[in-house]
Amino acid sequence: MMRDLLEESYDAMRYNRRRTALTMLGMAWGIATVVMLLAYGDGFGQACANIFANFGTKMMILVPGRSSMQSGGDKAGAQIRITLDDVDLLTTNIPQITHITPGCNKDSTVQYDTRSYTIGVNGEYPNTFTIRALGLAQGRFYTPEDENQRARVAVIGSDTKEKLFSGRNALGEYIRIDGISFEVVGVLSPKMQGGEDNINRVVYIPFTAMGDLKDTHYLDSVWFNYETNDYERIERSARYILAAQHKFNPADRRAMFVFNLMEQVHQLEVVTLGLKILLGFIGTLTLGIGGVGLMNIMLVSVTQRTREIGIEKALGARRRYIFFQFLAEALTITFIGGLFGIILAYVVALTVGRLTLYSAMAKHAEAGDIRLMINPVTLLVAIVILSAVGLISGMVPAIRAARLDPIEALRYE
Repeated sequence: MMRDLLEESYDAMRYNRRRTALTMLGMAWGIATVVMLLAYGDGFGQACANIFANFGTKMMILVPGRSSMQSGGDKAGAQIRITLDDVDLLTTNIPQITHITPGCNKDSTVQYDTRSYTIGVNGEYPNTFTIRALGLAQGRFYTPEDENQRARVAVIGSDTKEKLFSGRNALGEYIRIDGISFEVVGVLSPKMQGGEDNINRVVYIPFTAMGDLKDTHYLDSVWFNYETNDYERIERSARYILAAQHKFNPADRRAMFVFNLMEQVHQLEVVTLGLKILLGFIGTLTLGIGGVGLMNIMLVSVTQRTREIGIEKALGARRRYIFFQFLAEALTITFIGGLFGIILAYVVALTVGRLTLYSAMAKHAEAGDIRLMINPVTLLVAIVILSAVGLISGMVPAIRAARLDPIEALRYE
């Protein structure tokens, strides 16, 4: 029976080739739109993930401030100061912390040969390169041995190298930071850089060596990353631990500024999900227009073949057979058109390549641009939508054909 239905569907489509081709084109365009819009949504989400991965996602930054709320007998307005003891306290009480570093920074005069610039210098532990997700273009990072020996070594950002050395080799050369000589042992890969904050114009030195440039007893910040997904609990724990140590209210966000990148990542994931749903809805509407076209064409086909249907019923064809005959024709048009549409979507995705997004606002930000990503889930969702549209569009004409009265159908001219 199935073979007969398919043969009759093929004969009907071949008889009306132009009409069938136009209907398939409408379905192909509809499913291609669905796939490409969903692929755009996935590409947007991946671009945002790449932007945050550039800075390190499961990372938290603690910056001491000034209390704005009274706590116990202490008045508001007290300056909060953190030390290495607080770093040890956080490490001991929050086991989810994987890497942690104190941070001391200073805008220093950095000089090489006759070139001199004011550049930000960060004194941090060697694990800061893991915490900050820093990449290395040349040389090496400074090591725990360098930290323990208070070695005067430096790892410089890509823009720092360009400013001081232009196209020359920087490794093994000595730069002067506030008049103190440091050996350049590494050059960082460029990072995405947006706005006025030039994160590539920087120098990293061991935390112990930073003591030669400024007093490091009080820290400017604490950086750490962690291994759990419960970033809110990590933030609460850090606030309560430091609040108990320094006697400020844990709810006082001005006393301790906490920059939690995962919170922003989560917010962006919600926005991305909403965008995907919106794009999927728009694509479904476009495919629905193709489905309406298919329904109209099939209704026209039912009208033109009314006498044929009457003859089939007079010869003993059941309603079920007539129903599946027209439904099979509609589904065949749907899935052949869908196949061409999916192929079209892949061709467009491969041809378009990279769509400018973050690179329009930032340097070295090609990874933050959108690439149309057709993943298996996107394809599955598109096929489900296509099947639903094709089924609904084919059922209405098929039901109408199955319900025709054989006597009235035979009289139809």
